[in-house]
Amino acid sequence: MRIGELSARTGVPVATIKYYVREGLVGGGERTGHNQVSYGEEHVRRLRLVRSLVETGALPIAKVREVLAEVEDPRRDLDSALGVASRALFSHRAPVDEPEDADLETALAIVRRRGWNRIPQSHEYLRTLADVIGRLRLLGLADLVEHEDRYALAAEQVAEADIRLLMQRGDRDEILEAMIVGTVLGDALFTTLRRIAQVEVSGREFKGPDDHPVEREHSLSTRDRHAGPSGPGASTAHAQMAMSALVGFWTVQVDWAVLR
Repeated sequence: MRIGELSARTGVPVATIKYYVREGLVGGGERTGHNQVSYGEEHVRRLRLVRSLVETGALPIAKVREVLAEVEDPRRDLDSALGVASRALFSHRAPVDEPEDADLETALAIVRRRGWNRIPQSHEYLRTLADVIGRLRLLGLADLVEHEDRYALAAEQVAEADIRLLMQRGDRDEILEAMIVGTVLGDALFTTLRRIAQVEVSGREFKGPDDHPVEREHSLSTRDRHAGPSGPGASTAHAQMAMSALVGFWTVQVDWAVLR
């Protein structure tokens, strides 16, 4: 295919494709004549992978080049390559200072209780977990750590779903692309669902059924039907509901714009 078709297939502008080629992120095409270069499916897959790292993962070009060099190392199996990409996308960097021994022991106990024995004690993820535990302790919120097994179980279930989805891809670049996009947007999906669940459970526990928003909306709509279109309060209630929907939609759009 010509570069114009490659651009149409991947959504990457021609100028950007040429830039990626110059930077060594994408291999050059096969020259078929004077000023004519042909590209294949491998270029489609690689461009999608690079685009996911640059746009979705928000990694600088130098970091993308480093990640691609590591994942293409023939000594790395797929599990190791996924680990490289995962660490590159990890937003919570390991703390500079070593965590307290007690916090590190607590972090290690959490993962070992789940039977997670593949991660070494020196791994930066464990140090980061220990740092979070230490911060909770210093803020007087150590009781949150008592729920670690529930968090760990939820994390394992999500991770299992993640890996099963990756296993449905056959090509290495496609797997890496799905992992990168799935990690960044999957984190956003999980965090948003958690916030929605917090709204639901908080209202259930602290407000009670009388203040449940769904019941209020049902009551308002029932009253409006009986009062008719010009009934008192109908336009105000509808305007408030519409404004709430618009604010919610705008908030989600801002979140997605930041992510991308």
